[in-house]
Order: sequence, then structure tokens, then C-alpha cells
Amino acid sequence: MPENKSARTFGQGAQGEIAAPVQNKVGLWARLRYHFDNSVAQGGTFVLYVLLLMMVIALIMVGVRAGLTSIPALSTPADPANLSFFDLFWASFTKILSLGGEPTWSDRIIAILYWATTTALTASVIGYVVGAIQRTFARLRKGRSPIIETGHTLILGWSSRVFPILEELAIANQNVRKPLVVIFSTLERDAMEDEIESRTENLGKLRIVTRTGDPTNPIDLKRTNISGAKSVIVLDPDTSGDATVVSTVLAIKAVNSNPNLKIVAELDDAETAEAISIATQGQVIPVRSHDVIARVTAQASRQPGLSAVILDLLDFDGDEIYFTHIPALEGKTYGDALLSFNTASVIGLQNADGTVHLNPKTTTKIGKGSRVIAIASDDDKVHFTGIREELVKKSTKIATPAAKPEHILVIGWSEMGRSVLSELAQFLPKGSSIHILAQKRLVAADQFQDLNFAAGVKVTTASVTGDMADLTEAAKARHYNEVIVLGYRNAITAAEADAQTMLTMLQMNRLFETPNNGVEPTRLVAEILDGRKAEIARVAAVDDLVVSDNLAALLIAQVSESAALAPVFDDLFDADGASISIRDITLYAAKGKAVSYAQLVANARSRGESAIGYRVGGNNSGDAAQGVQMNPDKDTMFTPKATDGLVVVADTIR
Repeated sequence: MPENKSARTFGQGAQGEIAAPVQNKVGLWARLRYHFDNSVAQGGTFVLYVLLLMMVIALIMVGVRAGLTSIPALSTPADPANLSFFDLFWASFTKILSLGGEPTWSDRIIAILYWATTTALTASVIGYVVGAIQRTFARLRKGRSPIIETGHTLILGWSSRVFPILEELAIANQNVRKPLVVIFSTLERDAMEDEIESRTENLGKLRIVTRTGDPTNPIDLKRTNISGAKSVIVLDPDTSGDATVVSTVLAIKAVNSNPNLKIVAELDDAETAEAISIATQGQVIPVRSHDVIARVTAQASRQPGLSAVILDLLDFDGDEIYFTHIPALEGKTYGDALLSFNTASVIGLQNADGTVHLNPKTTTKIGKGSRVIAIASDDDKVHFTGIREELVKKSTKIATPAAKPEHILVIGWSEMGRSVLSELAQFLPKGSSIHILAQKRLVAADQFQDLNFAAGVKVTTASVTGDMADLTEAAKARHYNEVIVLGYRNAITAAEADAQTMLTMLQMNRLFETPNNGVEPTRLVAEILDGRKAEIARVAAVDDLVVSDNLAALLIAQVSESAALAPVFDDLFDADGASISIRDITLYAAKGKAVSYAQLVANARSRGESAIGYRVGGNNSGDAAQGVQMNPDKDTMFTPKATDGLVVVADTIR
């Protein structure tokens, strides 16, 4: 067969190439339809098309009317005295369509055409307007509109800590005329508002505005009016480490024009926190919630009631921390300041340059412009009442007895457990021991590597099934001073971890209550991840309960309201600095002999400690928080018992 050369084209391939397909020509109707479809999404263009269509139809109707009236048969009106059945029907039909009583056929045809055209155009316009309104409401529901108000607290990101933060901000702003919190996250606005409504209560007059967007995108952040905000809180989403938080901080720096704006950023890594604080010259205040949770859990496990003391300082109910300049104390010593306030408890000094010193030496001079850091129920309670030197002369210093080894049983495990025990080991005397039980299905054996937390503290581990027999066998091994129940936060969801924790608490209480089983009752401390489960967890009669998300949220809320508190809490929650302790009352006063609280403060002063309250022990409620009295008046009389303790800010003693 002869080759049809005209059907082939030749290129690089030896077999030739297939000819390119012929492009079909786009017709006028297709082009008009294409442009009309695009115009529906553009309000001005669509309206223009409707106006043009109305003009074209009007011209067409003029021509139709002229043509119809030129035909005699169509332009002759019917005889009113001799109307046909159709004429009567038409009269009724036009009333239904709201048309006039057209006498001629040409008028009738024109009326029908007008009616059909008007109906079509009206329906199109109404449909377009309804669609535009629906799109507007949908856009508003998405939370894309900008914030025009100022003086608001701006929360960037979303996590379970947003709910206790809102509740605390509501308390902190009770005296503010129109408090406003703006939440900006990637969640849809409806989802955020539904969660807030279902998980918060008693927000008072606090107004919450939600907006949807990407906090790491500077263009999106412009809608939040960052420069007009009172403070900014950046939450850790718990999914990507510190990467999202760092990106959000950089985005803030790109759009913020207020150099005095304080940014509270929740971070995990210590090096990242330090680097970002230095890089922003202190504008970003890092809060390492992981460390706060670990420190409070460790403290609660060794000192009954200590978690209640810390919560009292962190929340906006009850006593708070204030900075007050007292000119009468300039040139005096810190020891003098401890006994100069009848309704406030002094815990440290802030120098004129802003540096903070908690529980400094009693001989430390108070310089010009320095401020006293004190705990009080309100700022006006930090009232100077005079130095009471007579109490110092009567003060006594009782020797601290040698600490006895302690034995801790830990049930459950996660990376948080490593942090908790690292903190706890700093307080344990030499010869102490820690035994860890974890379910083998939830914790791999390699997670127990390198658990040497402190010299002289022995750490042992065991993988168990988690049933009653395992717990009984472990609890019988020795008498433990405390049992700590930790959540399996890295292996299962927070809800599952809390359910497992509460089940373990019930099992341990059953062991303690069963007679003749060889298990002695002991203190039971548990960690709950979700604050909503706290009330349920207390049913298990735990001695101390640490609610993780609440702790971090309280600290973030405090610092966002007063940036000056950041170094105070840093020192309190740093194992190397001053810390809050509840110590045996017999170190400060004789049992059974009434003593004023002011004298207890003076006795603590002689030991280099700052007293801030006391705890009455021996309550039978199963709640270690019962009996804690923060910042009593100095003239309060107190009769110590062997189970009581004095709450002090002091250096860590091991």
C-alpha cells in the first residue's frame, strides 16, 4: 500500500509523531455562557449583565408590539356585549397573574411576554441576592472579619488550656468595664464557640470573640489588631513541639508595631525558650508548662496540701502576688520587711532595675526604688504597719532533724514521669527509693533507660498487666510513703489515660480498705490531664490531685495579666531557686502551746525562711487541701499539733 506522506509529520522519533489535535472553535453562545457563569461570583458584573439583558428585552418587546399591532385580526378588541368563553376565561386568568384586562390579542400576547420576562428577571435577581446574603453569613460564620477594638487579650492557637485560661481571665477582669478576649486559631468559628459554650461557665461579663485563620501567617494576623492588644498568649497545640509557637512569634514580630506589647508563649524546650526570649529582648515571656506540671506533681507527692498552696497563688481567687513600693522600708533589711505587714506575707524584693529576688538573706538591704513582693488578698492589704523588733528578739531556732529515707511507688508512665521524678529526687534524702510500675502494653521497656535521677536514690521498674494482683504484690513489697498515679499520656488519648488513672485510684483504695491483706494505707497522689475529669477523680478519695491543663493555664493567665510575675514564678518553679514547702510545725513552735502567727513568721525568719501560711493536719476528709490557711493576719493565735505544718518560701533542702 502506498504511504500517505501527507498524513504524517516527522520529528525526533523514527516512527514520526501524531499530528496535534485540531482545536474546536468556541462559539458565541459558549463564550456568553462562560462570561455569565463567571459574573455570578462578581456582584457588579452580574448586575451589569442583568441591566443589559433588560435593555435588550425592552428593544425586542418594542419590535414585537409593533409587529402584532400591524395585524388587524390581532389588534381588534372583543365586543363587550358578546364575549366568548375564552374572553371570560382570559379575564379570570389575568386576575390570577395580576395582569390588566387586555382587550386585543396583541395586548394579551405582549402582557404574557412581559409577565414571563419580569418573573424570570425577578427570580434571577432574588436568587442572586439570597445567594449573596448566604455567602455573607457563611463568611461571617467563618470568622474572617477584622478586629477593630483595642485593649483586648489575644489568644493565638487552640488547646485544652484555653478553657481554664478564659475562666481565670474572667475573674481577673471583674472590675474592668468591658473585658474582651479574642481567640484566633485554625479551627472553624462554630467549632470554637461550641467548645467554649460546653466547657466553660461563670465567665461573667467577659466577652469572647473568635476568628479563624493561620496564626503563623502575617497576612492573617493583621486581622487581629495585634498592635492594639493588651497582651498576647501563644498556645502550644501539642502536635508539633515548639515549631508552631516559634513560627507564630515570628509572624507577630512581622506585623506588630507596639514595642511594649508582652507576648506569653507556651514552650516545651528550655533552650528554645531562652533563645526566643533573648532574641526578642524580653518581649516574649516563655512559659514552660511541662516543667510547672512536673514540679507541682513532685511537690504534691511529698508534702500534703502543697498543691492547694500553689493553686491559690496561681489563680485569681483568694490571695495573689503584688509588688508595692514602701518608702519607709528603704535602707531597712529584708528581715525587717517580713514583720512589717499585718495583712500581707512578704516573699521577696524587686530591685529598682526590675530584678527579682525571692527569699533573699534577712540582712539584704532594701535599696531606693525597690519594691516589696508580697502575698495578699488585695493590693490595698499590702499596708505597712511598722517593724516589730520585739518578735525578732523572742524568736527561737530549732535544729532540723535528720531526714529519713522515703519510698515512693509510681504507677503509670510517660515522658512527664521522667520530669516529675527528676524534680522529686532533688528533695528525697539519701537511701530513698522509687519503684515504677507500668503496663507492658502501653510502655516499652526502653523507656525506662537512664533513670538515675539523684545520688543515693535507688530506682527500680517493673512491667505489669495492670490487674489487681500486680498492684497487691507491688504494694506488699514494702511500706511506701506515697503512691503517685501518672497518666499514660504518650501511649493513649487523654480521655483514656484519665480513665486508666481513675481505675488505678479505685483499685488502690480498695487495697487500702481491705483488712488483713498486708497493704498499709498511704498517701495517694494522682495526675489528671483533663480538668473536666477532676470532680469525677475526687470521688476516688485521692489525697492530692494535680490537674495538668489547669496548672499551665493558670500560670499563663497570671503572666498575661502581669508580666512582672514571670520571674517570680520562674524562681518558684525552678529547682535551683527558692521554693514553696510545708515543713513540720515543731521546727517553729512547741506543740500544744498557743503562739501568734507573727511569732511563727519571726521564727521562720531566724531560719532564713519566709512564712506565708500554715496547714492544720489530721483532717479526715481525704483531701490534703483541707486545713490550708494562706496569709493569716499576724495577730492570729495558733496552737500547733504534731500533724500541722508551716508554709514557707525557702531554699531547697535535701
